[in-house]
Amino acid sequence: MEMQPVKRNKSRMEAKSIKLNKHINVIITSIFILLVLYLGISIYFSTHFYFGSAINGINASGKTVEQLDKAVSAKSEIYTLELEERDGVKEQIKASDISLKYNANDKIQALKDSQNSFKWISTLFNPKASKINDIVTYDEKLLKKHFDNLTCFDNKKVIEPQEVSFKYSDTGYVIVKEVMGNKVSSKPLYQNVVNAILSGETTINLETKHYYINPKYISSSKEVINTKSLLNKYIASKITYTFKGGEEVLDASLIHNWLSVDKNLAIIFDENEIKNYLSNLDNNYDTYGKQREFITSLGTTVKVSGGNYGWLVERSGEVADLIGTIKGGQTIAKEPRYSQTALSHDINDIGNTYVEINMTKQHLWFYKNGSLITQGDVVTGNVSSNYTTPTGVYKLLYKEKNATLKGEGYSVPVNVFMPFNGGIGIHDASWRKAFGGNIYLTNGSHGCINSPPSLAQTIYDNIEADTPVICYLQ
Repeated sequence: MEMQPVKRNKSRMEAKSIKLNKHINVIITSIFILLVLYLGISIYFSTHFYFGSAINGINASGKTVEQLDKAVSAKSEIYTLELEERDGVKEQIKASDISLKYNANDKIQALKDSQNSFKWISTLFNPKASKINDIVTYDEKLLKKHFDNLTCFDNKKVIEPQEVSFKYSDTGYVIVKEVMGNKVSSKPLYQNVVNAILSGETTINLETKHYYINPKYISSSKEVINTKSLLNKYIASKITYTFKGGEEVLDASLIHNWLSVDKNLAIIFDENEIKNYLSNLDNNYDTYGKQREFITSLGTTVKVSGGNYGWLVERSGEVADLIGTIKGGQTIAKEPRYSQTALSHDINDIGNTYVEINMTKQHLWFYKNGSLITQGDVVTGNVSSNYTTPTGVYKLLYKEKNATLKGEGYSVPVNVFMPFNGGIGIHDASWRKAFGGNIYLTNGSHGCINSPPSLAQTIYDNIEADTPVICYLQ
């Protein structure tokens, strides 16, 4: 009776062992079946293309080399490449147009040989499409001729693209919308056509492939909107040039004529047009070298022209100033920039401080702030020796003490020297015993104004640089 538990345990262990053996047998059998199945399918794919594979757009799943070769050949015979163009236009290049011929030269077999039939499982999860190039031949001349005759290259039908532009109106600048057109960039398209034919592709969309020549910007571009805003800022400027007797207002009606926009949307100022405008404007400002009516100390009126005195606009500098003002959108009143100024902006810009030299009378007057400071006879340039003192309105360049005047054949010391026209100036001439009269006709100076020492000294003591000096004949 004591041995029964042992027998029961042994029975249970034998049952478990039998059950385990059965499971092992099932697993071994399953593995064997799967291995046989795997090897069988691998053998199948040794002569057939993987499932899910495609070559040059043709379904190659389960096909043999011979079957695929026939399919590619058949497709080549009816091959058509379609060009999808703008506005729904479609054009075709057919096999017959270019004498397309199938010539695989064992390339399909080579592709099949490159596939490892034992890796078929991986293709179930990652099917791949393959391309075989150069399995067809074509007539290049026929292709080029057909390509050149495509409608998209017909000059009568080609619409040139036009960039965004800007138009001035009374209310400011407006954007003139771009024209997209339908002009095609032929070289890259031709290359794509060749590649498509060789690889069996059947469509080329010119839009998605970016073969159209498009404007660089469109009207809704941020850059275009910014340029429009900048143009309107510029024409909002208002510059008032003030001068004696009037003013000149420069605003949008003139400014817009000076503005243009380049292909990169940069605003260009026409500096030549601005200079032309300033040239006309200068007539209200420039007095340099111009003829003036001058009321003499004798009460007569003479016309004097020439000389280096007067207002002179620095045109290049004023162009830069004007452009800067316009770019700032400013509203200002201004005078132009001067390279030289005069004492007065009155019609008579000489003012009331000046030296007057009547070379006919051989007499000099010096006025300061309207008061006569001194006057006296002088001797001017020697007429007989062609040293006549030039007429004109000049400005005193500087004044100097104890100068030595040098020229051809002479060197003369003077106490005071006041040049106004190059080396021509007013100075004392202590060597002369007489002044005035007709001395200047035959015994005049080399062009300078020879003065009695006291006259020259008085002028020197009261005059400043830039004082007008008027030399005239009467």
